[in-house]
Amino acid sequence: MILYPAIDLKDGQCVRVLHGDLGTATVFNNSPADQARTWAEGGFHWIHVVDLNGAVEGKAVNGMAVEAILAAVSVPVQLGGGIRSLADVERWIEAGVSRVILGTVAVTEPDVVKQAARKWPEQIAVSVDVRKGKVAVQGWTEDSDLDAITVAKRFEDAGVGALIITDIDRDGTVMGFNVDAFGTIADAVNIPVIAAGGLASVDDIVKLRARPGVPVSGAVLGRALYNGAITPGEALKAAA
Repeated sequence: MILYPAIDLKDGQCVRVLHGDLGTATVFNNSPADQARTWAEGGFHWIHVVDLNGAVEGKAVNGMAVEAILAAVSVPVQLGGGIRSLADVERWIEAGVSRVILGTVAVTEPDVVKQAARKWPEQIAVSVDVRKGKVAVQGWTEDSDLDAITVAKRFEDAGVGALIITDIDRDGTVMGFNVDAFGTIADAVNIPVIAAGGLASVDDIVKLRARPGVPVSGAVLGRALYNGAITPGEALKAAA
């Protein structure tokens, strides 16, 4: 299982928020590049970056911070937030992003995702952000009438590298993974699933790995990593 320490960007800073609400932001590092170096030096093999302002505004807002992260580390970076067009995808892949995450357009313009996946195979991930059973869009400020599996199945055999499933109701709460929910999606589709939202301890990683059925391929680590409830070493050991 691959672990993805998260760097959520708001106003150029590395923050954590509750349920995606930017008004709840806690700043953990004024230098996202320094934070990226910390995670890379801690042994992580990927970094998960989200432009929170960009997700709401529909365009890159924290681009300078993202570029600083890319310059600071050699490990691959996956980036989401405000990426809405093929031109946006191309810009970030050319800048050095290893995997571009598309969320809102996966609901509103699925053909954009399919075109991107054809042009950059395995370098596109689909973010499926779930609140009370329905997929949210526009930086989680709006809800669609679609469930996660319906959205995910749109992209089977499209060349998408991963599905990042975020449990918005648990995101930032450190209340534990909903292992069954992630597992149900992993069992239903043939795209690797990365779990996000609610990780509280090493036990969540252990439970995710131990569940029967199709393996969940990865997990995003957020607040529990920042507040010291889980250390990079013990997380990586559990994932291995």
